[in-house]
Amino acid sequence: MPAKKIQDEDEVIRWFQEGWTYDEMSAEYLRKYNIEMKPSAWGNFRYRKGLARRIARDDLLIPWAVKREHRSLYPLMMLRLEGRKRAGLPMDDDKAKRLESWHRMLKEENAVVHYEPDTEEGFFYVPREAADEDIIRKPEKVTTLRRNADRRDS
Repeated sequence: MPAKKIQDEDEVIRWFQEGWTYDEMSAEYLRKYNIEMKPSAWGNFRYRKGLARRIARDDLLIPWAVKREHRSLYPLMMLRLEGRKRAGLPMDDDKAKRLESWHRMLKEENAVVHYEPDTEEGFFYVPREAADEDIIRKPEKVTTLRRNADRRDS
């Protein structure tokens, strides 16, 4: 059996509780223990220990495989924030205000978010239709490539 890379589980759990990023944890392990750790190792540790996620991956809000060139666009950023809100994760006041303002705009425009990967714009606000049950236009087929890591058995 290979040697265990995590030297002090309590220390790592404390880092999670303090909000350290995976990159910060990896850098500290290299500095302190001279052990190289990939970010995925921290995610696996978090999952095995049942620790809460710091990000919210909501496959219902972002059911698309979003192209790299569309990943920093405002509608996607707002959908990620909405995912955090629905998951009960913390959000700073500025982000909460932006999300509230964005929801107001959707309501005033009677619109939902739609994604077309083969366009330059990527995301569009389209008129809400009777079949729209949430703040997105649900695609005919879910294409997300990265499923929620906590739903591994689903």
